[in-house]
Amino acid sequence: MTRSLLLASALLSCAALAHAELYKWVGPDGKISYSDTPPPASASRVETRALPAAAAAPVALPYQLAQAAKASPVTLYTTANCAPCEDGRKLLATRGIPYSEKTVNTGKDTLAFRKLAGSDARLPLLLIGSDQERGFERDAWNTALSAAGYPETSALPHGYRNPPPQAAAPAAPSVKKAAAEAEASARQPADAGGSGELPPALGNAPPGFRF
Repeated sequence: MTRSLLLASALLSCAALAHAELYKWVGPDGKISYSDTPPPASASRVETRALPAAAAAPVALPYQLAQAAKASPVTLYTTANCAPCEDGRKLLATRGIPYSEKTVNTGKDTLAFRKLAGSDARLPLLLIGSDQERGFERDAWNTALSAAGYPETSALPHGYRNPPPQAAAPAAPSVKKAAAEAEASARQPADAGGSGELPPALGNAPPGFRF
C-alpha cells in the first residue's frame, strides 16, 4: 500500500512539474515578488509565465551496443514509396540497431547521395562505419552488422528513440528567415554599455524572467 502511495505521489509531482508556472505580483506594501506558487489573494498586478518542462535525459545504451555504435555508427539512406527501404527499417528495428536516417527525395538530396555512394548506388543504402551495403539484402545486412559488433538480438533499453529522419541535403536557411532574424536581433534594446544584451533582472527576479 505504501509503495502504491509513493508511486502516485511521484506521478503527481511529475505532472505538477510539467505544468509549472512562475508568478509575479505586487504586494500591499508595493513590493514585487516572484514565486512558483500562486500569490495571496491580496496581491495585485499578477502576471504568470509557464516554465519549460525539463528535457528528458538521453537513454544510455548497454556497453556492447554503445561500443559498436561509437566505432561503426549506422546510417540508413531511404526514399519515399520504397518497399525495400521499409524492409530495411524493420530489420534494424527488430534487431535493435540505433541508427540515423537520411532521406533522398529532392534533386539536391540525389546529388549528395551520389557524391557519397556513386552514380550506380541503389536505395536503400546502409552505412555501417565505412562499410556500404547497397540495396536491401537481409543476410548481407545481418552479416555486416554482426561483423561490426552489434548484438544478434535487440538490446535497446526501453524508451530509446532514434533521431527523426533528415534530408540527405538539408535546405539552407531562407534569405527571408535570415533577414527576419537579423531584424529581430537589431530591435533588442541595448544596455548602458552598448553590448546589445538586456540588463540583469532587478530585485528577486529569477534569471531570465522578464515582463
